[in-house]
Amino acid sequence: MSEVGLEGIKKFGTAKQFASWLRLTPNNKISGGKVLSSRVPKGSNRLKIALRNAANAIGNLKESTPLRDFFHRINFRKGRVSAISATARKLGIIIWNMIVKNTSYYNPENYLYLDEKRKLAVQKRIQKQMEKHQFKVDDFNFITI
Repeated sequence: MSEVGLEGIKKFGTAKQFASWLRLTPNNKISGGKVLSSRVPKGSNRLKIALRNAANAIGNLKESTPLRDFFHRINFRKGRVSAISATARKLGIIIWNMIVKNTSYYNPENYLYLDEKRKLAVQKRIQKQMEKHQFKVDDFNFITI
């Protein structure tokens, strides 16, 4: 709060503008439809350093949390430095939403990843087919483990 101030953070119209001011979003340089550069611009302030340190600490957590899992997904694909920047940006957006919109942080413990979504979609499709053909669960000899 000492870096931005309570009223200062509210001057940003969106969380994206706040993350851009923190220099945590990529600066996409495009010419003729071709991406020339998409690097995070240089420049730092105390809040950016604090968020990056917090993101690094999140990456070192042992227990699984949604932010830690996000960090590890990015780390696997793009490396630790990119994962720190991406998680710091996410933390900045969470902070902006908490202060400006006056909402508490909701930790999405029941977040469904892609494979879980696919599994639920298959289950829903099977139930639809069973209803369409007027089957009941008792008609099948399912063995539950």
